[in-house]
Amino acid sequence: MNETMICAVGNVATQPVYRELATGASVRFRLAATARYLDREKNEWTDGHTNFFTVWANRQLATNVAGSINVGDPVVVQGRLKVRSEVREGQPAWTSADIDAVAIGHDLARGTSAFRRTQRPENTAATGSSAQPEPVWETPPGEAADRQEAVAVT
Repeated sequence: MNETMICAVGNVATQPVYRELATGASVRFRLAATARYLDREKNEWTDGHTNFFTVWANRQLATNVAGSINVGDPVVVQGRLKVRSEVREGQPAWTSADIDAVAIGHDLARGTSAFRRTQRPENTAATGSSAQPEPVWETPPGEAADRQEAVAVT
């Protein structure tokens, strides 16, 4: 299936609404994306048209969004664009642009953010083995110098 994937940059316009459904977690919020341009006559940046999108996120993304973003936060949203229209009595009633999000993050061009990895429950009974520590990939400083000397001698 051919889907329209987009990347929208803007500000969170409404507080994210979190719901726990039978199919898993879901969250939605409105995103305001305003075009800006340089007005050469005034020599200043001017706001253009604002597009509003309803952003939908599901499962783990929904849980992380609910705990991470608030109204006014600058964000980058990547996902599938879905445009819906309704016609009543032969006249267009409304048109809605929704984004079914695949990834959402703070816009680091406009601020900083502190990333925290989500904790997943460990299921050691199912795997049959205990968790093993992450291997140390770095060479200790003393060993690196010894290796360089050994290479230089040969």
